[in-house]
Amino acid sequence: MKLGVTEYIDCAHHLPGHERCGSLHGHTYQVDVFIEGEHKGGMLLDFADIKKALRAILAEYDHKDWNTFLEYPTVENICELIAKRLQEKIKLPAHVRVWEGYGKWAEI
Repeated sequence: MKLGVTEYIDCAHHLPGHERCGSLHGHTYQVDVFIEGEHKGGMLLDFADIKKALRAILAEYDHKDWNTFLEYPTVENICELIAKRLQEKIKLPAHVRVWEGYGKWAEI
């Protein structure tokens, strides 16, 4: 069984040395999180618990510059950062997919 939630944040970033993305610009990021396991006739985990953990993490980055937090803020590095932080809050293995705008994503 898979159980998941989706949240959104808006952030700016630039990729130093990158021809196209070297200038400061922004994206709306969609963050999908799902956990997997057996629900054993009940809940795998309450949606509210997943949303609370994810929202607390994302609130620290929303409407900010990713370069403040990551040396090279690609969607891959952003995804790893969020997944690591989420794992500290939710003790179940979680899959994280971060969409950078439409049609571009990284997943861990």
